[in-house]
Amino acid sequence: MERIRCDRTATWRGLQNLFATGGQTFDLRRAFADDEGRFEAFSQSAPHVFADLSKNLIDRPTQQLLFTLARQCGLEQHRDAMFAGTAINNTEQRAVLHWLLRSPAASADGPDALAGEHAQVHTVLGAMLAYAQSVRADDAITDIVNIGIGGSDLGPQMAVLALDAFVLPGKRFHFVSNVDGHELDAVLKRIQPENTLFLIASKTFTTIETMTNARSARDWFESNGGKDVGRHFAALTTNVAAAKAFGIRTTFGFWDWVGGRYSVWSAIGLPLAIAIGEQGFREFLAGAHAMDQHFRSAALEQNLPVRLALLDIWYRNFHRFTSRSIAPYHSALRRLPAYLQQLEMESNGKCVDAQGQALRFATAPVLWGEPGTNGQHAFFQMLHQGSDTVPVEFVAVRKPRHALPGHHELLLANVLAQAQALMVGQRDTGGHKNFPGNRPSTFLLLDELTPTTLGALIALQEQRVFVSGSLWGINSFDQWGVELGKVLAKDLQARLQTGDVSGLDGSTAGLLQRLR
Repeated sequence: MERIRCDRTATWRGLQNLFATGGQTFDLRRAFADDEGRFEAFSQSAPHVFADLSKNLIDRPTQQLLFTLARQCGLEQHRDAMFAGTAINNTEQRAVLHWLLRSPAASADGPDALAGEHAQVHTVLGAMLAYAQSVRADDAITDIVNIGIGGSDLGPQMAVLALDAFVLPGKRFHFVSNVDGHELDAVLKRIQPENTLFLIASKTFTTIETMTNARSARDWFESNGGKDVGRHFAALTTNVAAAKAFGIRTTFGFWDWVGGRYSVWSAIGLPLAIAIGEQGFREFLAGAHAMDQHFRSAALEQNLPVRLALLDIWYRNFHRFTSRSIAPYHSALRRLPAYLQQLEMESNGKCVDAQGQALRFATAPVLWGEPGTNGQHAFFQMLHQGSDTVPVEFVAVRKPRHALPGHHELLLANVLAQAQALMVGQRDTGGHKNFPGNRPSTFLLLDELTPTTLGALIALQEQRVFVSGSLWGINSFDQWGVELGKVLAKDLQARLQTGDVSGLDGSTAGLLQRLR
């Protein structure tokens, strides 16, 4: 497998010339006027997701040149290497196999070399789903508290909220991630020990935030009359010995080839499996698998993860847009922006390539957003009239899961109107009501929000991040940037007890003394 960094290709220089000679002045309104087939040419269906890319600042020659760039960078070979089980996470010498977690038991997707891993995945999946079904059948358990952080929190929390319409009645789900005791304390005030199951999600069973919360939860449980930690606590970890020492006898493991932000498909998804049941969880995996198959087999020109990622590169490296706003027009998807923040910014927030060489171009944009229509009354002013252009990614769902008359039509009218207004703008000679328009957006449409369609939507975003990271020449599967602060925090925690400020910079020393 040969990867060539995007800026080292002839096509990169061709794209720079194309941008300089017309790309930077591209006008969407003129593009639609000149091309009656623009919507059809820049939209497509992928498994369970329809995408309209036509309101983006791109034309056919630019798109074709971006496809050429992907091929020159060796994208297809890099993709195939991931699916072959090659250790493409080169800084940790690990394969990247989160896609295997959603591969059906009878599938022949993976090579023979991965048969052992595939069998292990389904052994753990079967045990985890059987346990989930037993919790669902236990009427005495009314509250499930997931204690984790990062991918051990963002993935299951986002998915449980998104699929609220499918959650088993009589079960309430709580998520605790922040080491700030206010978060855990607020949950403990709403539950009873005899009715609660705590899930401790930490691969190593040493994550300081998670274990601090876990110990406090166990102390609360025991001091409030709770009996049998083994029944009321389960662990999602590979450190069975540490979990046993904690008092836990039910554990479900996962593997070092699963990054935290890609782990909702593994045992980390236990809260979701309890919420929507075995059949629902298998449908969730099936939706993701269908998108994986699309990514593996579709030609680049009709490969939706590829097309989205190439747009991301065009905007980040040529238009130099610094952020992207995520606007899900469905209240159940309210945690999707936070989930995508970790997925993209932790994966591709790098300034060196896979060989450790400094990059000469920007990588991951800042992702941010809120559900519509709330965002319209908060930050859409800036999207429409601000000095920066921010591409917007709308996510809409055609069919609601409620029967309240008029609501969904109004919601859909709003998402259509916002996308239209960003593009067409409005002229006002007075200036204050002038909307410049020509502001780009992507529109992702699900027919319904179900386990299957949610799985496909998440896998689409995962593979999109892979593509942009591949062309940038970076390793999207490590996250060394989160480690330094952890190391320093351990030192400062001890100093907060002793007051020792020796060797600290003046600001840290001054703040530490004031905090004491």
